[in-house]
Amino acid sequence: MSIYTGRGDEGETDLRDMSRVSKSSHRIEAYGSVDEANALLGTIRPTGHDDVDDLLGTIQNHLHVVQADLANPDPDPDDPQVESEHTEQLEEHIDAFDEELEPLRSFILPGGGEAGAALHHARAVARRAERRVVDLARSEPINEAVVTYLNRLSDLLFTLGRLVNARDGEPEESPSY
Repeated sequence: MSIYTGRGDEGETDLRDMSRVSKSSHRIEAYGSVDEANALLGTIRPTGHDDVDDLLGTIQNHLHVVQADLANPDPDPDDPQVESEHTEQLEEHIDAFDEELEPLRSFILPGGGEAGAALHHARAVARRAERRVVDLARSEPINEAVVTYLNRLSDLLFTLGRLVNARDGEPEESPSY
């Protein structure tokens, strides 16, 4: 398989169903933002915490499913699609990791150690991806499970940022108003 085809040189690309769309379309912007979140997660591993690294690998695979789902305007039943089980897995991890943390009493500033700060950055990128998908959903039908998954993913990344910082002895800072 060649890395380059030349098919995108005129500013269009193929969707999964081989229809052609502008690279500036809402659909491409949506799954491009998911791709950015996925790439950012790849820069965070390894965090120094095996359970977190394993989970981030799972999430990266989930994000490929999200991208495939968004790239397919008319999926067949056997095409990759986000399911409620994907979101439920994230919720189970949020609940488990939250037990390890001090209760959240106020907003916190994103930051901390290198891995914790990077997870907070990834949360912000995941939120942007969610906004792009919501924007796409206003103009085209999509699998609504994608929006729910991305919403929960940003919650998990926030929790992971806090978790890694706590494990690494990095204090949380509250904003001053």
